[in-house]
Amino acid sequence: MLKRITIILGVIFIIISCNQGSDKKQGKDLQQEASEKITPDKLIEEVNIDLKQIKERGVLRAITIYSSTSFFIYRGKPLGYEYELIKRLADHLGLELEIVIAENMNKLFEMLYKGEGDIISYGITITKDRLEDVSFTKYHTKTHQVLVQRKPKNWRQMKLHEIEEMLIRDPLDLIGKKVHVRENSSYYQRLLNLSDEIGGEIDIETVPGSMETEDLIKQVAEGKIRYTISDENIARINKTYYANLDIETAVSFNQRVAWAVRQSSPELLKAVNTWIGRMRKKTDYYVIYNKYFKNRKAYKSRVKSEFFSRKGNRISEFDPIIKQYAKEIGWDWRLLASLIYQESKWDPATESWAGALGLMQIMPFHVEACGIKDYTDPEQNIRCGSRYIEDLKSYYEEIDDEQEQLKFILASYNAGPNHVKDAQRLAEKYGDDPEKWTGSVDEYILKKADPDYYNDEVVKYGYCRGTEPYDYVKEILERYEYYRQFIGEK
Repeated sequence: MLKRITIILGVIFIIISCNQGSDKKQGKDLQQEASEKITPDKLIEEVNIDLKQIKERGVLRAITIYSSTSFFIYRGKPLGYEYELIKRLADHLGLELEIVIAENMNKLFEMLYKGEGDIISYGITITKDRLEDVSFTKYHTKTHQVLVQRKPKNWRQMKLHEIEEMLIRDPLDLIGKKVHVRENSSYYQRLLNLSDEIGGEIDIETVPGSMETEDLIKQVAEGKIRYTISDENIARINKTYYANLDIETAVSFNQRVAWAVRQSSPELLKAVNTWIGRMRKKTDYYVIYNKYFKNRKAYKSRVKSEFFSRKGNRISEFDPIIKQYAKEIGWDWRLLASLIYQESKWDPATESWAGALGLMQIMPFHVEACGIKDYTDPEQNIRCGSRYIEDLKSYYEEIDDEQEQLKFILASYNAGPNHVKDAQRLAEKYGDDPEKWTGSVDEYILKKADPDYYNDEVVKYGYCRGTEPYDYVKEILERYEYYRQFIGEK
């Protein structure tokens, strides 16, 4: 199936000459004239990938947008409404999850058609036009669109009826008003339709598709623009942070918000819908929604935090120390940060059941070898843990591939180099590559929980609960990839 992706090759200048000068064409006129002058630049052939091929691959690729509700990093942890749900879907299907970030709404659909992802896990309003291009899943939520406007400057000293008199409550009053919305969004289309319904032109000012709704809401709150449109649930959670906003004027009826898959993926659609049907019966489904759209205190705390990835480039309060010792061992500091998060979730005083201590969960013999006086001291703990990483490098100097070598070092940090060496010997014995972790040695570290393998003559160190290092490597590298995308290197 061919999907037409329209690309504007030039800037369309609309000039109307008259005795009084020129008038700017508004909303619908712009759209109509553009559609008359633009021809499709290219045709994108929709790939034919369904659930069978995805399961053969073993990875579900989910396309989403980086925002404060769908997907973000907070205190080193990937979070978001869409992220938490799609993670549960991937687990349900027995698949690994890969998050693919789209720059804007247009890219969501283009990337889906090209096969760069299998499912759009982002809250998209179901519209008639979009139904022609994609298959929507069962809806997650219902919401309606509202006008986001700023209260008067001295609203706290005003009486309620005085505030009301200065706000738009009737959509008719939007005639001639400038409203900023993303181009090609459902908000833009709604304003076009609203202009028809009220019999007057709304001055629709479009912004790039890469600008999120929450960014426009912030601009309204800061007085940079006067009005925007938002889904009510997004507007309400943002109002928690911006008390000077009013979001009580509805501009649409209820609309369904859902995910989307290619029309050539009917089996995937069926599996997702079955899962959604079951999830809706679970408390967890509503807990996740409330976490991101109802828990105002948590939202306010996140957006104010310097460790919120949409606000800055900090992962934790220990970043300066992590950067110092990551440089000494030749690692990207974000990789070391991902390992530390995996070990301790940033708790300097944590102790494991096995006796591991502090931020990097160093063992007592490491504490003694490093001469540490206080394992809860972040600097001492990270220094010692980094020194151990440097020592582990010597075990794998023969591995030329740096990425594979890194995986062996990570696995050894978790399970110890002796168990990893056992898994290498098993791989070599059974004809697999002992210098390749993924798809080779990692499979044998799992087998070290099986008596047929941990009793093998080449195994010197016996049983190992291999799921721990196996998951450990994947989770650290997955989180590191998110850090690389959203946290600056310097």
